[in-house]
Amino acid sequence: MVKKKMIAVMWNKIKRGAGLAALVCLFTAVNGQEQGIHQQSTLYEWPTDPLVKQKLDQWQDQKFGMIIHWGLYAVPGIVESWSICSEDWIGRDSTIPYDTYKQWYWGLKKDFNPVHFNPDQWAAAAKAAGMRYLVFTTKHHDGFNMFDTKQSDFKISNGPFGSNPKADVAKYVFDAFRKQGFMIGAYFSKPDWHNENYWWPMYATADRNVNYDIKKFPWRWQKFKDFTYNQLSELMHNYGSMDILWLDGGWVRPISTITDEVRAWGARIPESGQDIDMPKIAAMAREAQPGILMVDRTVHGPYENYQTPEQRVPDHRIGNPWESCMTLGGAWGYVKGDRLKPASKVIHTLVEIVAKGGSLLLGVGPQADGTLTAEAVSRLNEIGLWLKENGTAIYNTRSIEQYNSGQTYFTRSKDGKTTYAIALINEAALPASIGWQGNLPRKGSVIKSVATGEKVKWTVAGDQVSLQLPAKLKGTKQAAALAFSFVND
Repeated sequence: MVKKKMIAVMWNKIKRGAGLAALVCLFTAVNGQEQGIHQQSTLYEWPTDPLVKQKLDQWQDQKFGMIIHWGLYAVPGIVESWSICSEDWIGRDSTIPYDTYKQWYWGLKKDFNPVHFNPDQWAAAAKAAGMRYLVFTTKHHDGFNMFDTKQSDFKISNGPFGSNPKADVAKYVFDAFRKQGFMIGAYFSKPDWHNENYWWPMYATADRNVNYDIKKFPWRWQKFKDFTYNQLSELMHNYGSMDILWLDGGWVRPISTITDEVRAWGARIPESGQDIDMPKIAAMAREAQPGILMVDRTVHGPYENYQTPEQRVPDHRIGNPWESCMTLGGAWGYVKGDRLKPASKVIHTLVEIVAKGGSLLLGVGPQADGTLTAEAVSRLNEIGLWLKENGTAIYNTRSIEQYNSGQTYFTRSKDGKTTYAIALINEAALPASIGWQGNLPRKGSVIKSVATGEKVKWTVAGDQVSLQLPAKLKGTKQAAALAFSFVND
């Protein structure tokens, strides 16, 4: 993942004696090209395993989750990983050698010492926000491991934090969220830019892909496949019950999945493919974690159990399982000075996504010391206050064919008996009435406010429904959205 803007990396200063640790990186929007954003395949294949289908249905009930990017990039407070990738959409100060920059970035390992690491704070904030599932980044593209892998020394447990009782960070994150009743997902980057069998030091690192011909050096690629399998086996066997294996880096894929659609996405993908043997990985994962959801992003087929459009909401209803993964601020991890979205914006986005049949996975990045900022916690709490009163219209619902009428969105209970109308409010004060077309209540139905349970007066003229808002709601300060329930005709 990457910020929905092109990265421009600039060196502000390098203090003598302090070395490259004094570097400050800035990220600037240059154009609308979204080279680092994962596209969404238009193809979907429903799972056949009964346990997977059961888990998928359970996941579709949750609707709102948190994805946590936390790694070396938190130390200087920059966008995750991408600044060490050599592609023409990524800018760096031309006076600084590329290899020098990479060594500085990877050298942040010696400075990453999150002495205030507090996963219970993260889980409590997510719970207060009304979130119900977690995806934690165990390793991003830069190859730095946030779990105690035995396959690499490039990990948080092999550094200044290594002597801390919570040095196996992923274990404590997963445990904290399990205590709060969350479904648990492990994010894992298939590419690993630190591994010499992916970016071989013999060659330059031209772009995000493997930097050698895997057909010419199959033995080296096999080493990388074994490394990847072994790391994923550790996650599947050593970290408790898992619900989701969320695999990023969709350019690492078999030849058979490189379609014209994939080629049109823009980023170069070698025509030889980069097959890491997903059938073998999935078989191992599901033996260890029966029914686990495999999310091999953008690689359509049996191992992409739900789709993941990134940093956007699809413009139409989608009938198969999906989630929009989006950021609370502008970046996935903690970035200094990042501006967080208003709670109302997140709520409106959540409502639209759920009405279109999806879930929202919201990105929140902890600081280098291991805590969330007070602003992030406060924003999450605001979102949760709305969901606490209106969550019945969100959780355990399903999409319907007519999912909206203007700024009013509709969901339906899983049993099909109750329809929810959720009106997005943009004014400073609530209007006296709201209305919509279609999705008419059954004659004689009672329409209630989901938040208060209060009955609402309503009329129908043709296919237009009009609701008179209860007096106690009129003239109050802005509410993000109003939810109502009724029996549909």
